[in-house]
Amino acid sequence: MTHELLAPAGDLERLKVAIHYGADAVYIGGPAFGLRANANNFTIDEIKEGVRFAHERNKKVYVTVNIVLHQQELQELQNYLCELEKTGIDAIIVSDPAIIEMAQKYTNLEIHLSTQQSTLNVPAVKFFKKQGVTRVVLGREATKEEIRAILDEVDIEIETFIHGAMCSSYSGRCVLSNFLTARDSNRGGCSQICRWDFDLYDDQNHFLEGEKPFTFCTKDLSLLKYLPDMIDMGITSFKIEGRMRSIYYIATVVSTYRKAIDNYLQNPKTYHYDQTLERVLRRVANRDSIPQFFNQKNDEECQYYNGRVELSNQDFLGVVLDVKDGIVTLEQRNYFKVGDEVEIFGPNHETYHFKVPSLTDMEGNSLEIVRHPRQIVQFACPYAIEKLDMMRKRIV
Repeated sequence: MTHELLAPAGDLERLKVAIHYGADAVYIGGPAFGLRANANNFTIDEIKEGVRFAHERNKKVYVTVNIVLHQQELQELQNYLCELEKTGIDAIIVSDPAIIEMAQKYTNLEIHLSTQQSTLNVPAVKFFKKQGVTRVVLGREATKEEIRAILDEVDIEIETFIHGAMCSSYSGRCVLSNFLTARDSNRGGCSQICRWDFDLYDDQNHFLEGEKPFTFCTKDLSLLKYLPDMIDMGITSFKIEGRMRSIYYIATVVSTYRKAIDNYLQNPKTYHYDQTLERVLRRVANRDSIPQFFNQKNDEECQYYNGRVELSNQDFLGVVLDVKDGIVTLEQRNYFKVGDEVEIFGPNHETYHFKVPSLTDMEGNSLEIVRHPRQIVQFACPYAIEKLDMMRKRIV
């Protein structure tokens, strides 16, 4: 069986980066009925272009239609599903049973059940299989034993999340966003209340002062260490969260999991867990990553209760635009200077590290520092690197 690596894509650029860096499939949001209202999302024409790009490389595209549907939206939904079918997408991801019924009635679209349905048991998976669903995206709260039981008892494709942000409620069923900001998390408007700071009071209404403000921010999910177990269990698709993440985050996470999956599949008997890959993942995120529910150990260590500062990642230095005769043309994304230790990574070669040599702008003027947003610079590189490779601070 295949073991699909499924990546998020918030726009066409990220779709192309995800596929370039090793994703077998991407999931995207269309112009309506999805749960990322604040993402750029795709127009119908952009979906067509994304599908064309993916299919030319034997990759797949899934579109989220996982909103909770209201009665007045039924006719609009019918038209939308028919439009999606014409784009050539490989499946839709849905949670509302009404959308399943309408997709089957008016289209031949393949249907995947969204994690929004919080499916965690065998009878539920059997039920949705009878409804015509071909793949179930399990709730992120599923344990290893629950996943194994489902795979043993139901002949259906199973997709599980392996990396990314977690919800403090059952995957996306929180109503705090609605209550405090009038933004509906089940309609694509989650304002991430769980990341806010709160004041605490006791039952006598006395303010409780701590070292930091109280929060119940959830730590991120990472199952890199458990990929061999998950592959052996027979999971079809390994899903990365993050349609609103940067191209650097997507490239880094996708390429890291691609290496780990391929390393295990090439020779399971001699496979060993690569700590270097874990260090790369830890550097690209701004929250701690843990196995969460997978090992049935979801306790106080899975969340932050005393607040934290989430700093933006400054490792990403630039994207390679061109390489000619050993000269690299790079679009800068963060400050760096001559003499800095950096590394360049890409999907088709090992990671190379070196010190930044002399730099020039596109007019040939010598530079010591690159600090203007998206500045285009050139430098000599001793390694055979490629267009769309990325440069970052050296990870040791």
